[in-house]
Amino acid sequence: MEIMREEYFQRLVGYKDKKIIKVITGVRRCGKSTLLKMYKNYLLEHSVNAEQIIDINFEDFDYEDLLDAKALYAYIREKIVPDKMTYLILDEIQNVKGFQKVVDSLFLKDNIDIYITGSNSYMLSGELATLLSGRYIKIEMLPFSFCEFVKANQMQDNLERAYQQYIESGSFPYISHLEKEKNQIYDYLKSIYDTIILKDVIGRKKITDVMMLESVIRFLADNIGNSLSTKKISDTMTSNGRSINVRTVESYLSAFMDSYIIYQAKRFDVKGKQYLKTLEKYYMVDIGLRNAMLGSKSNADVGHILENVIYLELIRRGYEVYIGKVDNVEVDFVARYEKGVKYIQVSASVRDENTLERELRPLQKITDHYPKCIMTLDIDPEADYEGIRRINALDYLMHRVEF
Repeated sequence: MEIMREEYFQRLVGYKDKKIIKVITGVRRCGKSTLLKMYKNYLLEHSVNAEQIIDINFEDFDYEDLLDAKALYAYIREKIVPDKMTYLILDEIQNVKGFQKVVDSLFLKDNIDIYITGSNSYMLSGELATLLSGRYIKIEMLPFSFCEFVKANQMQDNLERAYQQYIESGSFPYISHLEKEKNQIYDYLKSIYDTIILKDVIGRKKITDVMMLESVIRFLADNIGNSLSTKKISDTMTSNGRSINVRTVESYLSAFMDSYIIYQAKRFDVKGKQYLKTLEKYYMVDIGLRNAMLGSKSNADVGHILENVIYLELIRRGYEVYIGKVDNVEVDFVARYEKGVKYIQVSASVRDENTLERELRPLQKITDHYPKCIMTLDIDPEADYEGIRRINALDYLMHRVEF
């Protein structure tokens, strides 16, 4: 069952025929190609002829000859339909060396509507950003949200079981088409991990110490939701007998974030209204991928796994997400948006009074009047603690309650 990625799809439709390049990025296998396939069908259903669409996937061997920038430009120029709009879809464009100049040259033509995808954020750095400054919009895709996962697997009647499956098998769309056998899912997730590490990290950074690289990514996966610094990572690796300097750790972190396997949340001083430069937190793009990396111990930390899921959901909904510092305590998420700020604590359960008190304390220290809440997995009626809401996280993920 193909799920329409409605939010991403409607953004593409809204930018149709606009003189701006649509750049769709995100981790491998998150659904970029499927989104473009749906969009291509939409074009064909809305009075666009097939010859007006040039659709090239640069991971398809059929197009190997077009990995040369000059050959690609000549091929496209030959196929442009005069006096009509030509829709140009270039999938995994980062495989073409020098693609930036091709895109820039094509953009100058009046009757071309350009859509490009890539699995690395660095494709938007350097030359492309310089050439196309102010002339592109970025649509950053993630794998399935929990709500999309529930719909794809038709599990609306049992959200608790759906959530357990979501954090075990992961959120990559194709998993919904696999038999629900752990070996199949593990093999698929492992293949995604291997492709990201080999193509998007090792290949680009020319890394020779692959074992060290994998030690760092596993350390990050094992420490989602924990405050980390590059020095702490370096010191931990070194104390485990794998000497690595801070600069190398920084290089690895940059590569992981560029390939969208890891997301970084910086810290924000709520009272001082300033961004802090140390002790960031890191979250995985997919919990299933984390399970494939860490094995049986991966599901032990229920609280941090829920925190990871909520972090990605906030990103999906368009928030800028930070870790909040209030005096000597921490707010899990400061979610900034055009109307202000929302403060969020995440806890697997707050039925224990001491836990509830601990989770309320940071929010109680915030003196402004922006919304505050605690999200938990407790199946209890919503509660209010002097303006601080306690809501069920699954209801929030399913858009059943708003915050």
